[in-house]
Order: sequence, then structure tokens, then C-alpha cells
Amino acid sequence: MATARTFLRYGRILSRKNVFAASRPLSSLSSLPDTHEMLRQSVRDFADKELVPIAAKLDKEHLYPAEQVKKLGEMGLMCVDIPESDGGTGLDYLAYAIAMEEVSRGCASTGCIMSVNNSLYLGPVNKYATPAQKEQFVHPFLSGDRVGCFALSEPGNGSDAGAASTVAKLDGDSWVLNGTKAWITNGYEADAAIVFATTDKGLKHKGISAFLVPKPTPGLSLGKKEDKLGIKATSTCYLIFEDCRIPKEYLLGEPGMGFKIAMQTLDAGRIGIASQGLGIAQAAFECAVDYAQKREAFGLPISRMQTIQSKLADMAMAIESARLLTWKAAMLKDDGKPYIKEAAMAKLAASEAATNVSHQAIQVLGGMGFTTDMPAERHYRDARITEIYEGTSEIQRLVIAGQLLKEYPAS
Repeated sequence: MATARTFLRYGRILSRKNVFAASRPLSSLSSLPDTHEMLRQSVRDFADKELVPIAAKLDKEHLYPAEQVKKLGEMGLMCVDIPESDGGTGLDYLAYAIAMEEVSRGCASTGCIMSVNNSLYLGPVNKYATPAQKEQFVHPFLSGDRVGCFALSEPGNGSDAGAASTVAKLDGDSWVLNGTKAWITNGYEADAAIVFATTDKGLKHKGISAFLVPKPTPGLSLGKKEDKLGIKATSTCYLIFEDCRIPKEYLLGEPGMGFKIAMQTLDAGRIGIASQGLGIAQAAFECAVDYAQKREAFGLPISRMQTIQSKLADMAMAIESARLLTWKAAMLKDDGKPYIKEAAMAKLAASEAATNVSHQAIQVLGGMGFTTDMPAERHYRDARITEIYEGTSEIQRLVIAGQLLKEYPAS
């Protein structure tokens, strides 16, 4: 298992000023730079030793993997791309994508927790927070001891992120929040939340602001833990605000910047969810290959059958294609280039690959794939959410089309 010191060393090697010199151009991206490959192998070793053996138990008993999250923090994986100057690991987004895939391959729930803390919470907070806000809402969330959450969705707004009915009103030196946020991952375990609320209804989405809310806080209560199809080791719940009063200085960024902050966060977060989908797909694929080589029918391993080989080939192609899209999106982001279209493509391709590959893995396993004795059914259940959260597949197609039409304006 990689040690904390090892990952701090990786952090220096893979700092933003050095990583691009070591990276190959996108046009010749056939393999990872040596430093990224070392990181990938280290995280895979950790996942094999620490996550794979307990993933089924975490899923069955809905157990939050606190010990494993703490170890991820010690390895620097709960704050991957936060600069070293701010106390983070200082790696690039390609490293984050690689680590996310390997953690999710071991346990998709743990990958989800890691994703929320890295991209949905720390990403926007560190970018927009004041120095005083960073002391309270960034630095304590770097080590895995604490995690944050992201409160954008509401019971009635679905994919319409600009229709926030939660409101915040300035009252003297405080903001007062009222409303309900839905489907909040890490809701029970989080020690702070980014909350998006309307501060000026007349401005519609330009009247939404972002707030930092510590937990617990008077006026903030939690709904029941949702009983979900998959990703069961994470808590998902409503955040209910009833005259929840927070200090005026807990506004993140400027008034009216909330929608912009949320959209920028989701653009980057899609790379993480793509990586999570890849991890689930890879785990399902490896399960199918292993079973096909061991299971015999008509005197031969079923891996010798053309029908099974065709399935395995299609599964591998879907994974590899989505992986290259994901790495490309991550590298574009690291290079400061536009990446919205590529991130949406990566998220769409990887999430659909996760669903399709895990489906076909069950087909390869046959009846065994339908039982909890094998992990294939868990991978299938875990995969489904990747096509829904941080933008449904339908939304990804709209994002991709919108970006394409900008590239090909009507003559």
C-alpha cells in the first residue's frame, strides 16, 4: 500500500508546472507518463487490499467506509488537485481521474465519497473562498477526517438547476436560509455544505448565490437516509433549512455568482463521474473475464466460445474508448483549454459503458451473475446512478450538441 509520504512525493513530481513536460501530446496518448502509471498502480494496490475485500459488506449493510476514507486522506487522495500552497496534494486532474477510476474499481461507493469531496466541495470552495473561509471550510477537509457535500438539487427542479426555490435573505449580519435540498451525497457524514439559494428572484438564475453552511447548524435538519438501488455505502438525504441563520461572511464568491459556480463545478465534476463509471466498468469486465476463463461448458472454458469472446471484445472497446475520452478531458482542463464538450462526452460514454458492461458481465456469468455471491450484480446496481447524477445522459447530449453548434455556426 502506498504511504502518505509516497503520495506527497508524487505531489511534488506531478505538480502542475512539471506534469505537462512529462505528459505525451493528446495525439499520441497511447500510455500514461511513468509518474502517473506509478500513481495508478499504487491506488490499485490500495483498492485491492483495502476496498475489494469489504465492498460487498459495505453495500449490504449500508456502512460508511470511514476508516478507508481516512486512509485515502492520508494518501492525499481526498484533495488531489488542491495546490500544495493551500495544503493539498498538488496533483493534476489527470491524476485525479486515474485515482478515481482505481478507487471506484475497488468500491464505487468509496469513489463517490472521494468524488464529492474533491470536485463538488473542495474544488469550488478553494477557488472562490476568502483566506478566512479557507481556514474553516478548506483546510480541515483535506485529510479525510472531514468531508463536505454539495447542495444544488431540489425535490422539484430536477435537471433545471436554475430553478432554485430555496431562498436566502440578508437580515442584518446574517443570511437566513429556507428551503429543501434533495439527493445530497455525504449528507449525514458531511461537516459542511455548499448550498445554492435564490437571493433575487427577479434575476432568475443570475439571482442565485452560493453559501458555506457548517454542520450542524441551528435551523438545518436532515431527512431520512434514502434506500437506494446502488452506491449504498454513501448516505443520501434531504437538507432541510428552516430559518437557518449563518454569518454574512459565509457567502461564497459574490452575490448572484451561485449558478456560475455550480455550472463550473459540474463541468469539472463530470470528469470524476466518468472516472467512477470507468472503475465500475473495469471491475465488471474483470469479473466477467475471470469467470469466463474458469467456467467450463461442453468440456471447454466458456472464454473459448465465440459468443463470449464477442461480448468481451465489445466490453473492452467501450471501456478503452471512454477512458481515452476521460483522459483527454482531464488533460484539456489541466492545460487551461476548453473542455466542457469533452467532459460531457467522457461522462456520457463512461456512464453508458458502465451500465452496458455491467449488464453484459451478468450475461457472461449467467445465473451466478444474478446472485449476491458474485460482485457482478453490485456493479450493475452501482453503474445506474452514473447516468443520472451530475447531469443525466440526456443533459450531456444537450451540452455536447450546444458546444458543437457553437463550433459550427450557421452560414
